[in-house]
Amino acid sequence: MSKFRRTAAVLAAATALSLGLAIPALAHVTVNPGTAEQGGFTKVAFRVPNERDDASTTKIEVSFPVDHPLAFVSVKPVPGWEVKVTEGKLPKPVKTEYGDLTEAVTKVVWSGGEIKPGQFQEFEVSMGQLPTDTDRLMFPTTQTYSGGEVVKWADEPKADGTEAERPAPTLKLTPASADDDHHGTASAAPSAPPAASPAAPSVAPMAAGSGSSSDGTARLLGGAGLIVGIVGVVIGFLGLRRRSA
Repeated sequence: MSKFRRTAAVLAAATALSLGLAIPALAHVTVNPGTAEQGGFTKVAFRVPNERDDASTTKIEVSFPVDHPLAFVSVKPVPGWEVKVTEGKLPKPVKTEYGDLTEAVTKVVWSGGEIKPGQFQEFEVSMGQLPTDTDRLMFPTTQTYSGGEVVKWADEPKADGTEAERPAPTLKLTPASADDDHHGTASAAPSAPPAASPAAPSVAPMAAGSGSSSDGTARLLGGAGLIVGIVGVVIGFLGLRRRSA
């Protein structure tokens, strides 16, 4: 960060303090969106800003948790970047609904591209099934610059709730909604329709049939009345002819 940018940041912080405003966090590597439902599948983007004005970001290495491993991980290609997904053996098997998981993705590396000063890039990943026995997943990330500088975003949240100097990208996990199935999110496979739903269509045909029957009866009675009216007119006409004769 240049002297000018550091001075500007200090002045902004001092102004915020004097006005009683919250100090905005500096640009960090983050997970977006920052929350997902436990037990489900989700798609997130690792958002990487370039914090240097004299170098470009050329490599991003994201570590995946091994204490709460993810059975399914897939990445979206980023134009101009090469991606390498590394799987490794877990310290101990983890039980999942798909069986015991002994290996999982431990690291994803994007390289060969460039995030220039004043720019950012998003690296998308689809993953699941998210664990149900923790309220967060941390993804320590290493950012490498073209000048050789390496920045590690791996600090855990502080006990007092304040932000760490270089916080690790963190995905917060929330309990699944009551109306969701065990996959938990909209990105998962659609859930089966409610048990009561098959009975609903049976009501509609009955109502339609009843309406059709009523319409048919009304048409029949209307037609019969018309015929009776015509017969009456004919009889009356014939009666008049006889009288005049």
